Amino acid sequence: MKLVFNLQKVFLVLSLFISLTVLGQGTGKINGKILSSDNAPAESVAIALKGTRYSTFTNASGQYEIKNVAPGNYTLVVQGMGIKNITESISIKAGQTLTKSFTLSANQQELNEVVISKNKYKQDKPSVSLRLNTPVLEIPQNIQIVSAQTLKDQQITSMSDGVIRNVSGAVRLEHWGDLYTNITMRGSQIQAFRNGFNVVSSFWGPLTEDMSFVDHIEFVKGPAGFMLSSGDPSGLYNVVTKKPTGISKGEVSLMGGSFDFYRASVDLDGKLDKKGKLLYRVNAMAQNKGSHRHFEHNDRYVIAPVLSYQLNDKSKITLEYNGQFANMTEVGSYYVFGPTNDGYATMPVDFTMTQPGLPDTKISDHSGYLMFEHNFDSNWKLTAQTSYFKYLQDGYSSWPSAVGPVSVDTNNDNEVDTEVLSSGEIIRNVGIWDAESNMYLGQIFLNGKFNTGSVSHKFLGGIDLGSKDYMADWNQSHDLDTLDNPFNVLNPYYGTPANGLPNFDETTPLSQRARGIYGSQYAAGYVQDEIGFLDNKLRLTLAGRFTWIEQTNYYSDPASDSHFTPRVGLSYSIMPSFAVYGLYDQAFIPQTGAIKNGESVKPLTGTNREIGIKKDWFNGTWSTTLSAYSILKQNELTSDPNNSPNQNYSVVLGEKKAEGIEVDLRGKIVDGLNLIANYAFTESKVTESNVDYIIVGSTVPGFSKHTANAWLNYTVQGGVLKGFGASIGGTYLAGRQTDTWSVGLEKLPNYFKMDGGLSYETNKFKVTANVFNLLDEYLYSGSYYSYLKSYYWQTEAPRNFRVGVTYKF
Repeated sequence: MKLVFNLQKVFLVLSLFISLTVLGQGTGKINGKILSSDNAPAESVAIALKGTRYSTFTNASGQYEIKNVAPGNYTLVVQGMGIKNITESISIKAGQTLTKSFTLSANQQELNEVVISKNKYKQDKPSVSLRLNTPVLEIPQNIQIVSAQTLKDQQITSMSDGVIRNVSGAVRLEHWGDLYTNITMRGSQIQAFRNGFNVVSSFWGPLTEDMSFVDHIEFVKGPAGFMLSSGDPSGLYNVVTKKPTGISKGEVSLMGGSFDFYRASVDLDGKLDKKGKLLYRVNAMAQNKGSHRHFEHNDRYVIAPVLSYQLNDKSKITLEYNGQFANMTEVGSYYVFGPTNDGYATMPVDFTMTQPGLPDTKISDHSGYLMFEHNFDSNWKLTAQTSYFKYLQDGYSSWPSAVGPVSVDTNNDNEVDTEVLSSGEIIRNVGIWDAESNMYLGQIFLNGKFNTGSVSHKFLGGIDLGSKDYMADWNQSHDLDTLDNPFNVLNPYYGTPANGLPNFDETTPLSQRARGIYGSQYAAGYVQDEIGFLDNKLRLTLAGRFTWIEQTNYYSDPASDSHFTPRVGLSYSIMPSFAVYGLYDQAFIPQTGAIKNGESVKPLTGTNREIGIKKDWFNGTWSTTLSAYSILKQNELTSDPNNSPNQNYSVVLGEKKAEGIEVDLRGKIVDGLNLIANYAFTESKVTESNVDYIIVGSTVPGFSKHTANAWLNYTVQGGVLKGFGASIGGTYLAGRQTDTWSVGLEKLPNYFKMDGGLSYETNKFKVTANVFNLLDEYLYSGSYYSYLKSYYWQTEAPRNFRVGVTYKF
C-alpha cells in the first residue's frame, strides 16, 4: 500500500512540474454550440480551423471547444456529411475565449439519417453512464459498443439472443438458458451493468434485458476503476436504455417466426410542452415465444416510460422505470441428460425431459431511476443518480436426482450387486425456486476539463453507494419418478408422472422459508485524471478507487473488507485516427466463507496488464482494435473437497491466469457495405492450486480458446433496387471448455453457426427477414457432472426464421 501511494505521489509531482513549466504561455480558446434547423443539439459535427491541427467534434449537447489556440487569424469551418459547410473568419488573442455558435440547415431527423449511413455499426463515444468524457479511440482500454442499428439489423430481442457475436472473446454460460445472460470474457464471468449501475445481486441474475427498451450496449474489457466498486477483473457490460431525444417520432414493430414466436413493440418519443422542456419516451413490448423443445415457452411483457425535464439552461432531471414480466417453463427445462456412457448429443435436437402440467415460473423485474445533471459551464458537469431494483420470482426448477446406470449394495458385502437404474433411466426432480431481491444504489460523479498551461486535464471523481439483498427458497423438492417407474429417455412418457406432481408450501412468507440468503453493502470513492501532453497527443491516466464492502450469506458470518485499487493508463495518438495504449489496473472481490483451520478469508484480487492499438479508417467510417492482455487472479475460494455432506468449508484455490489476444473491426467499408468482425484467442489456467482435484495447469471452465464472428450487411444505395439489403454472418468456436471442473472423457466439439437475411427499407417502412442456423447444424453446449456420472447438454434451435415489419411515424 505504501508503495502504491508513493508511486502516486511521484506521478503527481511529475505532472505538477510539467504543468508549471508551461504556465504563462499565452493561448486562447474557442467554444460554442451547434443546433439543427429545428433547434435540437447537433452531435458529431466537425469544427476545425482551416489549414491547422486545431479540430474537434460536438458532443451530445451540441457543444464544442478547441483549446490552446495560438494567437492569430483563422478560418473556422463547420462541416459534416450531409450538411452545408459553414465558414467564418475569426481572430484569437492571448487569453481570449471566443464563443461562436451556429444553426445548421439540416434538421435533426436528417442528421440522424446521415449518422446511420456513415457509421451504421460504429459508435465513437461512450454513454454518459460510463462516466468517461473521452472518445473511445483515446481511452487506454479495449471498449466495444454494440450500436442500436446492429441490434435492429440482427433482430436481437434480448441480451441473451446473439448480442455477444458482436464482441471479441465473449461467450455465454447457458447454464440458465434465457433467464440470465451470464457472459464470460477473458476467462471469467463478467459483471452486468445497466445505466452505469452494477445490477448483480447474486450469482442468479439479473434477468436478461429485453431489447425493446435498450439503446446500445457497452462492453468494457478488463477492470474498470471508473465503474466498479468490486467485481471480476475480466470486465463488464453496460446496457444503456433509451432516453427522450426531443424529436417527435414513433415506431411500431411486428415480428413473427419459427416455434410460435410472435412479438409486437412500440417506441414513442416526443415533447409534452411547446418549449420542449418536458420530454417523454415510452417503450412497450409483448411477446409469445415457444421453443424447438416440446412443452417449453418463454413469454415476456415490457413497459418502460421515461420523462426528462430541462429545469434551466444548465440542469436537467430524468425519471425512468423499466418493468419486465416473464411467464416461462420451469428453470432447467432445457437440460437433457442422455444415456450415461454415450457422451453428448445422443438425443434428437427437440428432445425434452420437462414435465407437462407444471405451473409457469413467473418473474417480475422492476427498476426505477432518478438522474440529475447539472452543467456548471461547458467544462464542468455534475451527475447524480439513484435507482431501486426489485426482482420477484415464483416458480420451480428441475434437475435429476439420479441418472442411470445406478447400482447398490443390497447384501451389505461392500460390493454393488443390484442395478436400480439402467442406462437411459432417470429420476427427474422438481424443486421450488421462489426468490426476491432488492437493490438500493446511488452515485454522484463530477466530470471536468481544465488546463495548466498547455497541459490539459480531464477530471473524474465520484462516490458509489449500494445495498443489495437476495433471498430464495430452493429447499423443497419432489421426485417426479420412482425407482420402479423411472423416466426413460429412450422411451419417454409425458403423462402424469409415477410419483405425481409436487405440492410445495408457498403460503409461509419467503423470509421464513429462505435458506439462500445473500447480501452486500458497499461505499466507494474514486478519482481519475487524464493528463494530456503535446496538444493531447500523449495522454496519461492516473486513478485510484477506495472501496469498503460487507457481504453476508446463509452459510457463514458477515465478512467486510476495504481495498485500494490503482489504475495507470497511457495512450498516444500517432495521428488523429491512430492510437496505441497501455494499461495497468486492479480489481477485488470480497469473499465469504469458513476455512477449517480458522484462517481469515482474504478478498479475491485481480491484476490486468493490457496493451493495444486502435485505428479509425476512411475518415472515421470504420475502426479496428487490437489488444493483448494478462489477468492474474489470486485468493479465490472454492469448496473444500474434504467436506462431509453437512459441511460448507472452503479452501483457497490458489491462483488463475488468463491471457489472450483480441481483434475487433466494425464500420462501413464502402457506401452501403458494413462489417462487424472479431477474433479472440483466450487461455485461462490454474497456476497455483490448494485443491486435490484441481491440478496446476488445469484449464478454467467456461470459455472458448478460439472465438471468431463476422456479420456483413449490404444495402443498395440507388436505382430501382434502392433500399434492398442482404446480410450474412457466422460464429466459430474452437477449444470450448465446459462450465464445470468435471470435464468427463468427451470434450465439447467445435461450433459453427451461420445466419443470413434480407431486408427492404423506405422512409417509413422496413421489412427484415433473417434465417438462423442456416446449415441446420446440431448446436449445443454442456458439461459432465461427476456426482451424477452423466453428461448434460442444452441444444440450440435448428434452422429457424424471423420476419419483422417496422413502421416509423
